Amino acid sequence: MVSLYNTGLELANLLLGSDLLDQSWEAISKLQKQNLTLLEDPSLPFSVKYQIYENPSKGSIIAFVSSPNCAVNHLQQEFRELVSSDQITSFDFLRTRSNTSSISIHKAAFTLFASLENELSLLKQQFTSSQPLIVTGYSLGGSVASLFTLWLLESLPSYGAQQILCITFGSPLLGNNGFQKAMSGHPTWSSCFLHVVSDKDPVPGFLISDHNVSAATLTTPTWYMPFGTYLFGSESGFSCFEEPQSILELMIMSSRCAESENLHNRSQVIDYGHILEQLKNKAICRGISELPDSISNPLQAGTYLLLEATGVGKLQENVNLSYLAMNIAKRAEVQAKHKQNVFDPFKISVTKKSLTNLEWYIKNSLEEGGYYDKYKTRRSRSRDEIESTEDLIKHHRTLKFFWKRTVTEVENLPWKEGKIRRKRLLYAATNYRRMVEPLDIAEYYGRGKKDYVLHGRSEHYKLLEKWLAGENTQTYQRSQASSLTVDSCFWAHVEEAVISCQVLKGSPQDQESAKDNLIKFEQYVMDMINNFLVSPEIFLPQSSFMLWWNEYSKVVGNSYTSPLTNFMNGGFRSYA
Repeated sequence: MVSLYNTGLELANLLLGSDLLDQSWEAISKLQKQNLTLLEDPSLPFSVKYQIYENPSKGSIIAFVSSPNCAVNHLQQEFRELVSSDQITSFDFLRTRSNTSSISIHKAAFTLFASLENELSLLKQQFTSSQPLIVTGYSLGGSVASLFTLWLLESLPSYGAQQILCITFGSPLLGNNGFQKAMSGHPTWSSCFLHVVSDKDPVPGFLISDHNVSAATLTTPTWYMPFGTYLFGSESGFSCFEEPQSILELMIMSSRCAESENLHNRSQVIDYGHILEQLKNKAICRGISELPDSISNPLQAGTYLLLEATGVGKLQENVNLSYLAMNIAKRAEVQAKHKQNVFDPFKISVTKKSLTNLEWYIKNSLEEGGYYDKYKTRRSRSRDEIESTEDLIKHHRTLKFFWKRTVTEVENLPWKEGKIRRKRLLYAATNYRRMVEPLDIAEYYGRGKKDYVLHGRSEHYKLLEKWLAGENTQTYQRSQASSLTVDSCFWAHVEEAVISCQVLKGSPQDQESAKDNLIKFEQYVMDMINNFLVSPEIFLPQSSFMLWWNEYSKVVGNSYTSPLTNFMNGGFRSYA
């Protein structure tokens, strides 16, 4: 169930109450003092510096800072541009099957990162996830810190992400919609990023332009989109947001206000240490605000308090805070539903129940030609049998909905994570496909349709089959029949053979093609039988396969011989 409460205030309080932000800014301040020349000389080239600060008891901090001329000269003109995925091979692991060409990164940030890539490669090899690590950075240095963190996360096992936190201060946006979607598809990584933004700092919102996005509607795609968690601080207070569109809207408002107050000097170094100290005092003294009557639920109330803390109501007089809170709360609820894991205990228990019912149905269908034919002929059965089958239809739909959604989510993960998840799901996914797809085939041919494999097969079955083929699973020689027919499309091939058999009785011009199809089907069946890949269920007297065989043997006559006719006439009953 989706929570109806907003935890942004509590999270902000927790962060300000910890020493994570102070430690991070202290490391940045030390690095700034060590590189005063870099920070004070605007004639120096476009560059970034980093330093490692060891703390045996608390882990390590890696800080990144860039010179102010980076922000002045390289957040505009050609360096405002995005670098496409074709040019950022270091981060090709972010690409998914659905957005192979849509991921782009801020050109200035990537150029800075690339200038240090050789050095950072050595640094990357040193980190083993045995100790906590904070990666932090200020302004464009924060963008480089984010890229290094991503680069590091990709090389670690999934549990390694628990040891890493990236904290940026006043960092501009890093990537486009495709980048943000790739990160949202990888919540473990996305949760490693915290971006601290002051309403006095114009740099974080500089890459957002009114030409790209409308603050009122935010209905059109934009060049740049935020990712991770944002901590907004102002004279009115502080609050955390995670929903990207809401963050973008707030950044637009703050950016406009900074410009109206002549705060567009991007070479100005913002003292986030002082800002953090002020915010801590506000955390201690924070009071309770009166809520307007239009706020109708706890989620909207929490969002209203969050917005009030950012100071947007005071920054812009024409902002309707209640209306804005209701819109952001609505988006937050949608995001919460989306983030609900399809593998939560309730959904898993429901699918287990459905699978158990299907297994029971299979075992109790042996006297009626097997579960494929029992399901296919369900409409012609008694009332009790129809009611029993209606329950199975519900379980069939439950399993399909679960696996369709699961396959879509896994396929949209970054390649490496998707491969890991596929491997974990492979056994259950293969069993599901072999048990459930025959029911789809029964429904398809029961409606008088043809060519299921070409025209009727669901895409998620194809992907599940592709997962199995892509894992290079070790094959072994079976010595006994499979309990489930290995090819989940077996019954579709049987139905096509039945159709071809009928064609043999029809017009001569179609018979040649039908004969070829039947010869191929015979070979297919014998390959399956010789390798014990079909269930003994196909030889039940009332099964579609046996009905086809009885009809086919009459059509070809007693004089016709083939490996399949020899097998069927020589004692197929011994197969089991």
